[in-house]
Amino acid sequence: MIKALSVPRAGAPLQPVGITRREPGPAEITVDVAYAGVCHSDLHMARNDWGYATYPTVLGHEVTGLVSAVGTDVTAHTIGDRVAVGMLLGSCGICPSCRAGREQYCTGGGGAPADAGGFSERIVIGQDFALSLPASLDMAAAAPLMCAGITMFSALREWNAGPGVRVAVAGLGGLGHLGVKLAAAMGAQVSVLSRSRAREDDARRFGASGFHTVAGAPAGAFDLIISTVSAVTDLAPMLSLLDVDGTLVMAGAPATPLSVPVGPLITGRRRLAGTSIGSLREAREMLGFCATHGITAEVEIIEADRMGTAFARLDAADVRYRLVLDAATL
Repeated sequence: MIKALSVPRAGAPLQPVGITRREPGPAEITVDVAYAGVCHSDLHMARNDWGYATYPTVLGHEVTGLVSAVGTDVTAHTIGDRVAVGMLLGSCGICPSCRAGREQYCTGGGGAPADAGGFSERIVIGQDFALSLPASLDMAAAAPLMCAGITMFSALREWNAGPGVRVAVAGLGGLGHLGVKLAAAMGAQVSVLSRSRAREDDARRFGASGFHTVAGAPAGAFDLIISTVSAVTDLAPMLSLLDVDGTLVMAGAPATPLSVPVGPLITGRRRLAGTSIGSLREAREMLGFCATHGITAEVEIIEADRMGTAFARLDAADVRYRLVLDAATL
């Protein structure tokens, strides 16, 4: 029996529980969790905002830890290795997406194993879905890279962020602050779009050269906007900020339907797209990129007995910039 934090039903607070974890199968490893980031997606799942959560559930999908056991066929890891585990916990390996190296869009029913929630002392995971964590990355500050970091990295790479590309990140939260750091390290010209100017100094410290409210930003100023906010409902204001052939990418996931006017799409040949986490290949590349450029999340490490207020703080945008659970305090 190990200790964990569980959501018993939709909207209920986290509660401490005892759970069991199976022994690793032949191609699986056991990871003793060191740290687990607290993501806005965890809040959505705890409230069943998206309508498909099941309960009780142990959340947590931004994990760093140490390998404590390996299956008989494991070759990728040994006991004591530092590893990182994200939202991508399994895939079928044979569908077109998996064969193309896009495991995050698996259509073959390969889902997460049952023993994977990171708000616990231990998880069991397939060896391919635990990534080696570079020694230079702090384990607590690296945990959010496995969701917030890879989500932004994948989008920036897919839409060719780099020198000469004008990138705006909407929302300077857990995803947004890492998006700014990554885009700046890629050489892009980075701006932040925010509701207020309260975090402007932070944005510039992370590498942003511009800071605007959506209403105050110049029309046609950006080639790429990545929206990390989940409270947006009307996309017209952000679409108007794109130049011809610009793309608005939704990384935040609003729980209510969006209003999307066709006019700005047609008149500027603009595009609206969505993005999820990255592939295993992209995640490995992201960790190496972050190690090279010294990029980690800005984190506040919290003990287990303070997790009861974590979701309320996320809702109130009272986090700079990622809460991370110290699993040793469970």
